[in-house]
Amino acid sequence: MDPRRTSIVLPHATVSALEWRPACESGMPVLLLHGGGADNAELSWSAVGHALAEAGHRVIAPDHPGFGQSPRPDRPLTQERLVRYVGELVDGIGLADYAVAGLSLGGGMAVGHLLDRPGRARSAILLGCYGLMPRLADGFSGRFTHFGTFLLLRSGLLARMTRAYAHNRSAMERGLRELVRNPTARTPELVDAVLAEAATGTGLETFGEWQRDQVLWNRLRTVYVEQLPSITTPTLLVHGDRDSGVPLARIRIAAEQLPVGSLVTVPGAGHWVQRDRPDLVIPAMREHLERSGGAQNPRP
Repeated sequence: MDPRRTSIVLPHATVSALEWRPACESGMPVLLLHGGGADNAELSWSAVGHALAEAGHRVIAPDHPGFGQSPRPDRPLTQERLVRYVGELVDGIGLADYAVAGLSLGGGMAVGHLLDRPGRARSAILLGCYGLMPRLADGFSGRFTHFGTFLLLRSGLLARMTRAYAHNRSAMERGLRELVRNPTARTPELVDAVLAEAATGTGLETFGEWQRDQVLWNRLRTVYVEQLPSITTPTLLVHGDRDSGVPLARIRIAAEQLPVGSLVTVPGAGHWVQRDRPDLVIPAMREHLERSGGAQNPRP
């Protein structure tokens, strides 16, 4: 089943979104939030959206403002503006009794939405989630890695390096090896699609703006860990055990902090976990949605 693309006008943004409509809608609607960098709704969610629609869910996957086919917003993106955008999107398309799922940046947006609109979402799924660690890297050397990234962002050198990397096929292939560990999933078609998004879209620049807001000299601006116990939505965390960006130990701590949290560890998978191992991730998502769809959420 092919998705249809629609344009959604919101109070602070206009976004382009993919929507999969099931033949018979028997499950809750699902909002899918993609990651940062050279990502968009189609890249992250094409297989997931199709599979969830086959299971009876209406699926909406937007290109965030400045990513994919959505125009750049008038003001630089911050985490607070992204969270507000998710709330406006939910209101704009009239979602009720819905699930929200997000990858990386989108995972952090989903957590922010759960905190901003407590009790609204019936179910949540977080994949390689942002916002669950204090710095970009753990350990003693992590402080130097974080500070070095801060300097590269502030100097503009990281943006120049990223632009050069995004137009170099061999460099892109090397970078994708960290994100998608499974060689059979890291296809030439995937490399072409990421290169096309990097070359024609504005996602890299938009993401760079968000990074400059988030990466302070000694820490990340947004860390949700202490607020997780207030989230009563049944939440599934899905994480690759070879994710080099977000350590699995951080995700285990988050799962323990969530009152109705569970964790699926995907063996051999990297950060782009649903592209790496769709054979494991999609069934886990479908099972969680089925399990939480008929349950009443506990209230604070």
